[in-house]
Amino acid sequence: MAIESARTPLDAGLLRGDLPAEWRTLDVVDETGSTNADLLARAAAGHDVAGSVLLTNYQSAGRGRHGRQWTAPPGSQVAMSVGVDARNVAPDAWGWLPLLTGVAVVEAVAEVAGVQAGLKWPNDVLVGDGKLAGILAEVAAPHPVVVVGIGLNVSLSAAEAPDPRATSLAMLGAGQDRHALVSSILRLLGARIAQWRAADGADEDLVTTYRHHSLTLGRQVRAILPGDRLLDGTAIDIDALGRLTIAGGSESVTVAAGDITHLRPASELPGA
Repeated sequence: MAIESARTPLDAGLLRGDLPAEWRTLDVVDETGSTNADLLARAAAGHDVAGSVLLTNYQSAGRGRHGRQWTAPPGSQVAMSVGVDARNVAPDAWGWLPLLTGVAVVEAVAEVAGVQAGLKWPNDVLVGDGKLAGILAEVAAPHPVVVVGIGLNVSLSAAEAPDPRATSLAMLGAGQDRHALVSSILRLLGARIAQWRAADGADEDLVTTYRHHSLTLGRQVRAILPGDRLLDGTAIDIDALGRLTIAGGSESVTVAAGDITHLRPASELPGA
């Protein structure tokens, strides 16, 4: 598929016609700074963003964890944020939302593009060592709503990539139908959220599925904690709260996503 046709602007009407019941509204804007920031601003202004879906054809100030910013050419990504109603789920279980979103993205790219991807805890979707998608979850305080953003590289070329470690469906030689990808992600994500909500967190199926797709578990890793404190060891488990357990030396340490500045495989460390 040519880049020009892959980058056809998203059609909100077409996407609304196939919108799963989990989602109340869907909007597409031509350009914005950050879809996550926009939904958070709506919430701060008093709007109920639970069940809202916001997409853009061009995100000029996409945000990752710890305020990292990135951008990509118009139409080259699925740039989307959703508002998740978390009222009846214990706040301790909200840490599973970026993880289950990763599961839905992995399932969607397999379904639509035939690409087998994996999950790097807590928020990256990888193919090999290349980052295909990133996920960012933020609480729309004081509301019990979590805004989850997804940035999926679709027709991005190597020359356009904002990071040399990035990959895309185009670079992998896979299909690039953004409408089909959005519809699949929303359907699969809605089902995973309903599962999470019914279980008041992650049930056995969700945990097992995440572990199956994990590229982190079983690997030697280095966690860089705030203050540049280092934690080296083997990633051995994901717990019921979505935290990662790292076994190093004579102790095991369990860390939440918010505790981590970077998590790197030992193979990426100097001298490896």
